[in-house]
Amino acid sequence: MNQTALVTGASGGIGYELAKLLASDHELILVARSEEKLNQVKSELSAQTTVTTIPLDLSEPGAAKTLYDDVKQRGHHVDILINNAGFGMEDLFLESDIDRVNQMLQLNMVALTNLTFYFGTDMALAKFGRILNVGSIASFVPTPAMSTYAATKAYVLSFSESLNTELRQKGDLSVTALCPGPTATNFANEANMQSMGDSFEKVAMSAERVAQVGYNALFKKKNVSLPGKRYKFLIAFTRILSRKMLQRLLAKSL
Repeated sequence: MNQTALVTGASGGIGYELAKLLASDHELILVARSEEKLNQVKSELSAQTTVTTIPLDLSEPGAAKTLYDDVKQRGHHVDILINNAGFGMEDLFLESDIDRVNQMLQLNMVALTNLTFYFGTDMALAKFGRILNVGSIASFVPTPAMSTYAATKAYVLSFSESLNTELRQKGDLSVTALCPGPTATNFANEANMQSMGDSFEKVAMSAERVAQVGYNALFKKKNVSLPGKRYKFLIAFTRILSRKMLQRLLAKSL
């Protein structure tokens, strides 16, 4: 029997590319807000595997428990959990839409944490499981003008690293934080980053490439995966600087 993988944010971008990779040898549960887009992905992948779609907005309070209960009522056990759903915001904090900020906190941190708890508990009982949490290069660097987004992704990285250590005491379980840099998805539009224009496109990796790196890291049970040599070098460089000096440099971009 094939294992079952649940992918959030599966209607496009990295989540969609991960679903395609997993379809070759996993049954899929795909979650996203758009039922129409989910059905399109289901039509594409159903020739390879069994696909269950659950349209749901995980930024709504309590949505993670609703999803877990739905999955259990359908009789599924999740072996692979991909916490990909999330979005960003580019804005000075005191000029931002606080309701939108709260939605982002709910999706990027609270929903991810709750889904990990519910499905992770089942994985621990089965003594097997793989979890991939999608962070960001911003997980490593406090980022002015994206302060709340960077903070949510710093949480994802810290949470994933710590939990990986905890779960390895309970069986064949692992947690991987995938921390990509700019990626060619709809992220820039969602984050109100259209002003970056061509510069974003020039440095962005393809969602397909990022997903492949994340997929490989997940099954190698790597704790942290940072796609792209340039970003590994960049993060290594920032660690040489003091936190104060780093913020002085970042302040020049405001």
